[in-house]
Amino acid sequence: MLPRDLQRLEHICDYCRNIEETVVRFGDDFESFHSDRAYHDLICFYLLQIGELVGDLSEEMRAVSSGQMEWSAMKGMRNIVAHHYGSIRLDIVWNTVKKDIPKLKAFCEENLDEGSTA
Repeated sequence: MLPRDLQRLEHICDYCRNIEETVVRFGDDFESFHSDRAYHDLICFYLLQIGELVGDLSEEMRAVSSGQMEWSAMKGMRNIVAHHYGSIRLDIVWNTVKKDIPKLKAFCEENLDEGSTA
């Protein structure tokens, strides 16, 4: 894995942790998320940042791991947040937070562990 990919994965992992910390702080339920604009604004910001970083991963990295991670969906989420914020479906964002972010974080941690021993 390229050093720049490891750096990007480290930053992505940090944003995943930020999302987890935000959920703990604001509440681990959809109603809390849905009713608090600051909450969903913050989560959407983190998702936008993750999408930016995904776009900076090497083509090789994305190709090798495409069976594990849906990189294009992450980039797509970034584009929706950046360009169509008013039409974001918060239920989809919440589903991403609850199902996809833990998987992404685990992927990053695993690859960072392997990268540090390589």
